[in-house]
Amino acid sequence: QLQASGGGLVQVGGSLRLSCAASGRTFTGYTMGWFRRAPGKEREFVAGIWWSSGSQYYTDSLKDRFTISREKAENTVYLQMNSLKPEDTAVYYCTADINRLTLVSPQYWGQGTQVTVSS
Repeated sequence: QLQASGGGLVQVGGSLRLSCAASGRTFTGYTMGWFRRAPGKEREFVAGIWWSSGSQYYTDSLKDRFTISREKAENTVYLQMNSLKPEDTAVYYCTADINRLTLVSPQYWGQGTQVTVSS
């Protein structure tokens, strides 16, 4: 199971950190990451991290403001979001798959957490 948390309401320019706690299994050899879906838009890949190596990858438009990390001891993945903009408003989903997240529809999904950026 993937349990996402940390969403909320924040003003433009603010920051949020999302958390995704994994339980029930280990994700060694998997990549974990985040997608988002904004109102009226298609699902969008945000960032991914390989659990074993910690290697990260991002959608280009977000890599300067968003940082993904993982804490093995806590079995948790984080998404630090800085300089938030109204267009970052979306439901953010934690995901996991054995394949790179940009190539597949992930096998595992957590419930979404709402991020709202107000101007």
